[in-house]
Amino acid sequence: MTLFDTLRWVLPPLVPVALAVLLVARSDLRHAQRVRATGTFVLGGVAGGVTAYVTALGSRWTGLEVRSSVAGEGAALLFMFCLVAPLGEVSKVAAVWPAFLSHHFEGRREGVAYAALAALGFGAVEVAVMLYGHSGRVWLARAALTLPADVFFATFWGYALGRAKRASRRATSIFPVAWVVATASHGLYNHIAFGRGSGALVGVVPLLLAMAGVAWVGGREIWHPERKARALVDPDVDPADRLSRLPFLALAEPPTLEAVRDALRGSDQPVKLRWILLGALVTVGAMVAGLSAAIAFGYWMHIDFSVVDEHDAATTAPLALLGVGLLVAFPISGFLVARASNVPTLLEPAIASALAILAVCVALGLMAPIALVFAFAFSPIAFGLSCAGAWAGLPTA
Repeated sequence: MTLFDTLRWVLPPLVPVALAVLLVARSDLRHAQRVRATGTFVLGGVAGGVTAYVTALGSRWTGLEVRSSVAGEGAALLFMFCLVAPLGEVSKVAAVWPAFLSHHFEGRREGVAYAALAALGFGAVEVAVMLYGHSGRVWLARAALTLPADVFFATFWGYALGRAKRASRRATSIFPVAWVVATASHGLYNHIAFGRGSGALVGVVPLLLAMAGVAWVGGREIWHPERKARALVDPDVDPADRLSRLPFLALAEPPTLEAVRDALRGSDQPVKLRWILLGALVTVGAMVAGLSAAIAFGYWMHIDFSVVDEHDAATTAPLALLGVGLLVAFPISGFLVARASNVPTLLEPAIASALAILAVCVALGLMAPIALVFAFAFSPIAFGLSCAGAWAGLPTA
């Protein structure tokens, strides 16, 4: 093994190590808490090593693999969701559990911080093992993509674990639900990033952007609790300024998670069923229009949609164009439904969007079952964009 080969798999794992050191150094933890945080990072690394060993052992025993090109579509999904994804998240929880049982673990902030440290330790070992066994630019890209997902999905259930610790027995049920959601979502993410061809890596980009947006909004609520949720009805806000509520435009302070939760709850008024059904039709129509516009633009630019190959990242530009056209439809339809219905909450537009997404998933399941993997992976993004558009369209008086 040459020096370059050694550095190729030794240097990248130092990135999560440096991030963990920075996280502990920049925090306001006391000495005992820093020791506990460092121990959580080390336990995360041990968990990563155990997970890699058990996964390799399971692959040898069963003959299954995470890559569809090796094991086949169904077998790769089975191996991912029955072993790899749940084992990875369980091992991270085990790394956090000693800190959770201590008196240093007090609430959501500690839950997110300790889960992030466990994920960074896990990711350091995972990246080292990955690059030791594989070479090439594709695997370097995959190694770079695995760390953000490890941290994001761990902090997702870490947030719920912190809430359960603070609320004692009253909110313990939130953690199992959050863990299941994080495990399933992480499995979908890893299947796209590792189980498909190199061209599928392009599809991970919007997932990363969505994770960054959620992490930003959630981080503001956790580390800046003094920022209260803005009222849904504010007569001093000009309707044109409502667009500043869209988090991805960053034109003004975006809503907190508390404000979004309140907006998704029902009001004193009964749910308007007609606007849910009409909103679902509007959303489906917007999706068709967005997809048609993307295709028309592609033909105008002389883009050949037939060259798309999952195993060649250079051919995925037409697919990215179609994805953009499809996703842009959701904030537009959400805005139109909220503005036309004049409802005070996000409940009707959100249910309408969910129904439209469900209808598309059912149609894909009948026509192209393989596409369901991507549909499920991008459904949360589409739903979030629809809610963002509906937030912008909420009545101001």
